[in-house]
Amino acid sequence: MEWTRGEWRVTTDIASFDFDVIHRYLSEVAYWSPGVARETVERAARHSLAFGLFEGARQIGYARMITDTATFAYLADVFVLPERQGAGLGKWMIECVMAHPDLQGLRRMMLVTSDAHGLYSRFGFRASAHPERIMEKTGARSA
Repeated sequence: MEWTRGEWRVTTDIASFDFDVIHRYLSEVAYWSPGVARETVERAARHSLAFGLFEGARQIGYARMITDTATFAYLADVFVLPERQGAGLGKWMIECVMAHPDLQGLRRMMLVTSDAHGLYSRFGFRASAHPERIMEKTGARSA
């Protein structure tokens, strides 16, 4: 799928993704994935519904939904390069993600963020009504 707005484009065509840009951001800039291996980034994208944000031919953003496309989705690895932030592109990219046909009618979508609550609340995300029900198991970070 593809959405366009002026010179910007959001696409799910993973063949067009620039994994150098994605890996560099996730491994060096993102607080949630320092040192993540490039192989891990690519494998995660290939096993998710991934979205690339482009300015012309240059990749400037990324997001992925980990989903069964029937009942559940988890939004992860969302970013817009720092030099392109502040122009509403992150909001537009999430609008595109939320509009994807495979993500309609799901019972639950989740995400974890430490700093973007305002962005995601625009799309209906909120703090869990029952945080006591949420559990997690963390593993070793792959580097």
